[in-house]
Amino acid sequence: MSPFVLVLFTSRHGSTRALAEHIAAGIESTGIEAKLRTVRAPGVSEEALAHVDGTLYVEAQDLKECSGLALGSPTRFGQMDSNLSAFIQNTTTEWLSGELIDKPATVFTSSSSMHGGQESTLLSMMLPLLHHGMLISGIPYSSEKLHSTTSGGSPYGASHVSGEAGNATMTQDEKTLAFQQGVRLGKLASTLASQRG
Repeated sequence: MSPFVLVLFTSRHGSTRALAEHIAAGIESTGIEAKLRTVRAPGVSEEALAHVDGTLYVEAQDLKECSGLALGSPTRFGQMDSNLSAFIQNTTTEWLSGELIDKPATVFTSSSSMHGGQESTLLSMMLPLLHHGMLISGIPYSSEKLHSTTSGGSPYGASHVSGEAGNATMTQDEKTLAFQQGVRLGKLASTLASQRG
């Protein structure tokens, strides 16, 4: 099986999904595949469609087989979305087997306002990944847009300020930082996957 990076996200109005797509483009620019996945919301039956808005639902096998993980969620009172949190909290089997140990990971988010809890959301999303033994990768300050952005983006991960109605256009800085974050994750995943051989 060819190595791939799992880009796992939830998105209510499309902002987090747009970040996921820019991160995936950065990952794939390094020569490794990016697989976009989302989580089932409560009440979605097994008989329901296998995807939402064209994105497949994540399966436990995706975590087991991935060479890296990009985890994205809108901010919910300074925390990740409850559906994504529930999925992560049910990865005890992967934790016990050590499936994610030494795989690189990164996080990203969106919020309606500049001070909507982006940094606390990003930091809290890292915690379960650290428990899994993953190697956390952020955005270094060598990324020039971190010095100039007046919208989203931080050393903890890419972000987008979507506006109160959730329809603010993503800025070029936000797009660039998300792409660069994907590039960094793609390079790390490729290098570490080749060493695991």
